[in-house]
Amino acid sequence: AVFPNAMIAGDCVITHLLDRLGYLKNGKAKIMCVDTFHLFPETMEFLKEIEEHYGFKAEVFCADGVPVGDKDAFDAKYGADLWKENIDEYDRVCKVEPFQRGLKTLNTNCMINGRTRWQGIERAWIDTFENAPIGGGLAKCNPIAYWTLEDTFDYIAKYNVPHHPLHAKGYPSIGDAKDTIPIPEDGSTRFVDFKFEGDKTAWLDYAQERKGRFVGLVNADGSTKSECGIHVSGAEKTWDRDLWEDGSAVKKIETTDDALEVKKAGKPSVVVVYAPWCQYSIAMEEEYEKFAKEAGVDVFSFRGDEVRDFVTDEFNTKSFPTVNVIKADGTAVKYDSEDRTVDAFKKFVEETV
Repeated sequence: AVFPNAMIAGDCVITHLLDRLGYLKNGKAKIMCVDTFHLFPETMEFLKEIEEHYGFKAEVFCADGVPVGDKDAFDAKYGADLWKENIDEYDRVCKVEPFQRGLKTLNTNCMINGRTRWQGIERAWIDTFENAPIGGGLAKCNPIAYWTLEDTFDYIAKYNVPHHPLHAKGYPSIGDAKDTIPIPEDGSTRFVDFKFEGDKTAWLDYAQERKGRFVGLVNADGSTKSECGIHVSGAEKTWDRDLWEDGSAVKKIETTDDALEVKKAGKPSVVVVYAPWCQYSIAMEEEYEKFAKEAGVDVFSFRGDEVRDFVTDEFNTKSFPTVNVIKADGTAVKYDSEDRTVDAFKKFVEETV
């Protein structure tokens, strides 16, 4: 069995239970963690503490193609503001894909989970055990499915369970630092030295545990965000298809080496750097396709959201989409207007070339 541990209160209880059963030391249960590169600094430090306390070593997974713990490498590949540009794509890159890759890497047949019915209506029907679906999939064990949050903290207090240090600073649940706040916001409710200070009902009433999570975030449909994406069906893909696919007049650049060859070709061309999940890239697809058929020069597209440093350095890209005219000498000249029409593109090419 594999336990994806987010180090929230319920997960700390489950970690303690697994230790009492001897499963952490005998290998019957493996612990994995997902580092989004946007966690509180205290979270990964706390992981080290419980690893030492219980005598296990967690498997840490993060965004694909990025070394564990290397925030600079993440920013270079995906962009520091990915979550601002598209929260669903951020969830896919930083949470869903590493989570699923971790389960696969660890050969998971049963996933241990800390979800509870008390957390809210969207989890109100969780059972302690969910059989693997016919045709494939994971069995899920939810050992505290019927616990309230008060049960959880009572257990922590009774057994002196190591728990996240931010509970002592007013946080009932802990996720990404960018969208997690204390409840109440003044931090007057705290869990310090295994007992509550302030009005504990602010944390312990039904569905209050995650009230301070996902603050200010909205889903693509405009609804308030209440899940991180890991437990949402279909979250592994946040866009339906790539742009300018087979049959398009727009030529696809597949690699960074190919992109450099376009710049070295010695003839004028036009390149759009895009992201398939970006609403503005999607909005210009049809017009750019028309432009490609009438341009009189080669017109290319290059997906740049996973090679941020490269497209910044080579194609003047700070946001998506970014259109450049490549001059015969290889210079990339950025099109700065948001008028993404055939006529506007043609005029820019004529003026630049």
